[in-house]
Amino acid sequence: MKKKSIALLCAGGPAPGINTVISTISKVFLKDGYTIIGIHDGYKNLFNGKAETVNINFQYADRIFPRGGSTLRMSRYKPSDDEFSIDFFVDNNVKLLVTIGGDDTASTSNRLAKYLESQNVNIQNIHVPKTIDNDIPLPDRMPTFGFNSAKDAGVHIGNTVYEDSRTSGNWFVIASMGRSAGHLAFEIGASCHFPLIIIPEMFNKTKITLAKVVHLIISSIVKRKLEHIDHGVVIISEGIFHVLDEEEIKNCGITFTYDAHGHPELGNVSKAHIINVLVQRKLKELNISIKSRPVEMGYELRCCRPVAYDLTLCTVLGMGVKKLYEQGMKSCIVSTTRDAEIVPIFMKDVEDEHGKIPPRLVDIDTEFARMVLSDMHVLTKRDYKKAKSWLSIPEAFDFYRILEWDYSSAELRPMSSKV
Repeated sequence: MKKKSIALLCAGGPAPGINTVISTISKVFLKDGYTIIGIHDGYKNLFNGKAETVNINFQYADRIFPRGGSTLRMSRYKPSDDEFSIDFFVDNNVKLLVTIGGDDTASTSNRLAKYLESQNVNIQNIHVPKTIDNDIPLPDRMPTFGFNSAKDAGVHIGNTVYEDSRTSGNWFVIASMGRSAGHLAFEIGASCHFPLIIIPEMFNKTKITLAKVVHLIISSIVKRKLEHIDHGVVIISEGIFHVLDEEEIKNCGITFTYDAHGHPELGNVSKAHIINVLVQRKLKELNISIKSRPVEMGYELRCCRPVAYDLTLCTVLGMGVKKLYEQGMKSCIVSTTRDAEIVPIFMKDVEDEHGKIPPRLVDIDTEFARMVLSDMHVLTKRDYKKAKSWLSIPEAFDFYRILEWDYSSAELRPMSSKV
């Protein structure tokens, strides 16, 4: 009879620390005599007899520990229930399936575990959540693994771009990854002291439109002009495009390709380019001569080497998988607290009525967020008189009016959105 084995697969997009998780899990289970099977391409070929695998020994695991990217090729393929098969798990005597990915990967793992149980093949399944977006609602507001490494890489790029803006006297428009939440853009922007940050969560009082985004950017450009500063960087979370009305995207004047359902394929274009073109159009309309350049910040962040924080976090999570396995846990997500206590999260406790995990958004009511937002270089009502030399209607570019926030204090901090 074959030795007991642990199967590992990765799905979705890369995040720094994946190899650290794979390495740690492999090492702790190898000590107990398990065979470690790494599965390439996620779920894609797991049930059709074409799965490409790699046996992970100590030397392999030890070598990949600090590396970026994923030693196991990843796929976003999502199998249906009628594709499931028991063959791979029976043939390899799999006792635990470890999945590394997002909520879709976790929910597929749970569906698969139920199917295997119905076929009298009992295995445990434990999910390790990963995303550079930091949008999974983990206990103790713990960051998702990969977020801090991606932020570190983003700050390095951001500081370089800002230095270019200062040196060349230009503005730059950076679009950062972050499909559902603006954590990455917000923290990179705050760390780099950018004069303006735009994330979806800021539009808690008003509907997001491209015109409002453009007006916010020009608000910052003119404010800096009033302070005799001719350069700057704005960072925008790509998440704004996922809440914009589709017709507005189609009619913005940018040429798109379209999918089979007639939806603009946003993945084929630079979001920074779109915003920058619209900003330049508006500046020309206002007769303001300012150069701005687009910078897309996304794929450069996903496969960088993990920083020390993520090396530690991923080590804890990998060891946590072993702990939960030994406790007989299944159909759960491994998580940890800031004191490195392992906490299982069960999908039923965090998913909504549609079986999806609602994203953790940036809380703009925290003291940190309020301080950052109140310190940005933007036009307010105290600037109207000076701004008249640049704008005929300066109030149309008032940061607080655009967002429909109140001037709630002397520090001009946004009014709380909490009821």
